[in-house]
Amino acid sequence: MTTVEESPALLLLSQARQRFLTGRPLPDDVPDETVAAWRRARFLGVRHDVRESAPVGGGAVASPLLAAAGPVLERLAPALVADGTSLLLTDERPRVLWAAGGAPCGEPHQDLAEREVGHNSAALALRTRRRAEVHGPEHFLDVWQDVSAVSVPVFAPDSGRPLGTITVASALCTGEGPHPGAALAEAAAAAVEAELLAGSRSPERTLLDAYARAAHSPESGSGAGQAGGQERAVVALDGRSRLVGEAAVRLLSPQVLESLERGARALLRSAAPVESYDIALPEGAGCTAEFRPVREQGGGRVLGIVAVLEPVAEDAAVRALPRPAAGRLAGSSVPWRHAVGRARELAHGVEPLLLTGERGSGKTALARELLGGAEPLVLDAAEAPELGLDGDELPGDRPLLLRHAERLAQPDVAALNGLLEERPDVRLLATYTPGTPPGPCLQRLLDTLAARSVTLPALRERPEDIRELLPALTPKPVDGTPPLTWTLDALRALERHPWPGNLTELAHLVRTLAETRRASGPVRRSELPDPVREGPAARPLSPMEDAERTAILEALRRNGGNKARTATALGIARATLYRKLREYRV
Repeated sequence: MTTVEESPALLLLSQARQRFLTGRPLPDDVPDETVAAWRRARFLGVRHDVRESAPVGGGAVASPLLAAAGPVLERLAPALVADGTSLLLTDERPRVLWAAGGAPCGEPHQDLAEREVGHNSAALALRTRRRAEVHGPEHFLDVWQDVSAVSVPVFAPDSGRPLGTITVASALCTGEGPHPGAALAEAAAAAVEAELLAGSRSPERTLLDAYARAAHSPESGSGAGQAGGQERAVVALDGRSRLVGEAAVRLLSPQVLESLERGARALLRSAAPVESYDIALPEGAGCTAEFRPVREQGGGRVLGIVAVLEPVAEDAAVRALPRPAAGRLAGSSVPWRHAVGRARELAHGVEPLLLTGERGSGKTALARELLGGAEPLVLDAAEAPELGLDGDELPGDRPLLLRHAERLAQPDVAALNGLLEERPDVRLLATYTPGTPPGPCLQRLLDTLAARSVTLPALRERPEDIRELLPALTPKPVDGTPPLTWTLDALRALERHPWPGNLTELAHLVRTLAETRRASGPVRRSELPDPVREGPAARPLSPMEDAERTAILEALRRNGGNKARTATALGIARATLYRKLREYRV
């Protein structure tokens, strides 16, 4: 009798798996999540009869996780008293970084991603962010039919993001209750997280160290006033507080400091992987500023900004910043300049390019700008979801601009996937608005284009661009009509508004005012629509409220600004979301 036959439940599941592999109908009592896992593996092209296992390479990938986990796992490895039990460490992909013990099915696969080996406990634990077990026939691979495995995710102590898993694999377990190695996996994960915490530094300390290095650096941009070890003019900002050196106090005006804080907040909200760059300061600032992002240990998320200021001599020639583009491409904020610059860099090649972002964020305008004078074949899935794409009928020398890829019908997505496989150098620019989770076929298309994709920031992530956008979006005045101008109070209200419709919403507001306004003089705040006119919160937010506000903004971003989907994702009623938006003025 085999191990599977010793358990009636596993035997029935094994028989259902065989029916699935041979294309026969499945019994009704097969768990939905198991069937979904088998179907995912088949869609991803995983072969169930693969027998060869890619061994773990001798030179493991160096990572902070491996450095922290190595000593812990070496101490725990002797606890593997049972033959055929193995202990593994994976990263977040999940690739095996370390392994010990006797693998129950030979050498472990090096890559445990579902696209390579199908359903397994490591991939499941990373997806669900909790302990996961997979037993025998729940696996897709034949070689794992007599294997049980339990995986526990390991989380970063500061950000809480999953870094990898601790996995214990053994011969198939037929008894009830948790996997026998569950306690070992839990203990190992807790010990690794403790090591990561002990080796990490607080964000405040990391930012302070970066500030000190910049302030006492011998480098000098102008060569003046930095001799003799004099401290440089440096400002450190993390979006909540700031540290200003004595040398910087002599250069800073309130307007310059406000520009620095706006730029810092914009970059901290952005996921743009920038290094250092110059920031535009108000005219007559008397200095230049270089922003240097400060990242967490290991090159992770941005913790804050160190701004290095250099005085500008009265007779010095000030380097002109690039002239902003017209219309919806106007803007000189860091997130916008990075996104546009990255898109232009990728557009120089001949391979496809994917532009993602919330609705109205300028994806189509940027796509047309990138095409230059070329006249593309424009296909809009929002106007006709079933486009009838056929790779043989598409022009070979004419670029293809595909709008609203998220609305493509299944046959068109499949045709596009086939086209990219046959012609990976096709001149394709596609726009995609995140929202509902994509299906497997569309996800495959997004994965194919991921390496050449650019995410455009939402307008609320670059409010400093609004003053440049307003004249660019204002219709040309008719003869005898003065151009549209704005009071400072109105500008500040515009900069505080969250703009769920992004550039499209702003352009509509400007156009409506230009066409219907009868008053003279600059536009006052009282003339703005009610949602825009509302002022900021009357009191500072508590840490809990600030965390809730951040979670709402992140959910809005992930759901493309759609409030109904955002409320569903947050698990709250839509009325509650609207109330929170009003309370936090977002």
